[in-house]
Formats: sequence, C-alpha cells, structure tokens
Amino acid sequence: MASSTHLVLIPSYDPGRRGVEAVLEARRHWDPVWVVVDGSTDGSREALEGAAASDPGLRVMVLPRNCGKGAAVLHGLLAAAAAGYTHALVMDGDGQHPADRIADFMAASQAEPGAMILGRPIFGTDAPRERVRGRRIANFWTHVETVGRFIGDSLFGFRVYPIGPLVDVMRRVPWMRRFDFDPEAAVRLFWRGVRPVNIPATVRYYRRDEGGVSHFDYLRDNVLLTSMHFRLVFGAIVRLPRLLARRRRFL
Repeated sequence: MASSTHLVLIPSYDPGRRGVEAVLEARRHWDPVWVVVDGSTDGSREALEGAAASDPGLRVMVLPRNCGKGAAVLHGLLAAAAAGYTHALVMDGDGQHPADRIADFMAASQAEPGAMILGRPIFGTDAPRERVRGRRIANFWTHVETVGRFIGDSLFGFRVYPIGPLVDVMRRVPWMRRFDFDPEAAVRLFWRGVRPVNIPATVRYYRRDEGGVSHFDYLRDNVLLTSMHFRLVFGAIVRLPRLLARRRRFL
C-alpha cells in the first residue's frame, strides 16, 4: 500500500550502472519512490524513465543541467510538498545506502514525525580510509556547531526529513545546494529545534570495477565544506544561549 505522507526521494547524477538497480531496490521496499535526475548524461535518465513508464509508484523528474545534490533534493521536496507529502527519506542513487532499512527509518519517522531520522553509518572493510578519517573531522565540527554529539554522522545522506521545516530552512539561505547539503541540513534543522534520532545503518562502497561511482572532488568539495563549517561555527556562536538550552532539552 502506498504511503500518502512519506516518500523516498533519490537525487541522481550519473550514477553508473548501479543507478537503476538502486532505484528499483528502493521500490521493492517502499511506495512511492521519486527520483530527481540532476542533469545526468550517462543514459540513466532514459533507463529510469523506461522503468517509471510501467510503474505508477516510481516518478522521475529531470533537471536539464547538473545543479548539485542539494538543489536536486529541494526540487523534489517542493514537488512532494505540493502533492501533500510531509516527510521524505533522502538516499543516494549509487547503491551505497541500505534500501532494506527504508521501512525501519520510515517507521521511526511515523512514530516521531517532528524529528529527523539520521542514519549513522556502519563501515565495512570496503570503506576508503581517507573517507572515514574525513568524517571524523567533519563530525567534530558538527558537534561544535550543535554544542554536543546529537548528530551521529554529518555526511551520511540516508535520512528522513520533515519536509516543511527543511524547505523553510533552504528557502532562507542560498547555500546547501551541492555537497554541503547533508551536514548543513542537519545542523540548521537542529538549530530550528528539530530533534535528531540516530539509527545505525550499513554503507557499502563499490569499487570502480563493481560499478562504483564517486563525484566527490577532494579540492573543490573540501573547500566547500571548510567554508560551510566556518559559517556554521559563527552561526553557533550567535545562537549559543539557545543551543545550550536546547542541549538540556535533548539530553
């Protein structure tokens, strides 16, 4: 039975051969699933549109050019809100995220609709060491920005968001449109008073010969994340009295 409140939203940019597999796997676990094709040129758009033609539970939206993960998510959120949905589970379209946990995360959201349900990754031996080390640094700064360890992992994008608060936050700031979306969304929603609920979930990193694709640019995206953390640390200082009060409420 299709949910009238919760949907799966997948931003997709040149996901490679695993892109369609990941979307179809998500469909096996939830209805509906919406995909925002973010200017892909690898043929995945045509494959996804072909799958959607015979599946009313799958909707494919297409952006004519690559705008970034956050921009693609916002496009989908606005369409979802207009259709009456209240929550979206955002996941990557490259097969790294565990589609078999979708129902568990949705159930947690339905039990506490005012919260954001955040995946806390369980890494296997396939996880690149530099990625794991980088996450420790990113999570340290996120803990500073929220005055506590409320956000289990700032970069893991397998999450259920309440659509209204997230859209409102994104409309108020010009950032959060590219790779900075995941950490800034969690921090700014926390600042707004949305309680984080952290749930463990496995993550898989595919090798290139297994169809793994990464669009992370170490120079460009690390500069983007560094500037984001400068901005958020300053914002946390300005909000410090409120954050300390929230810390006591969420503990």
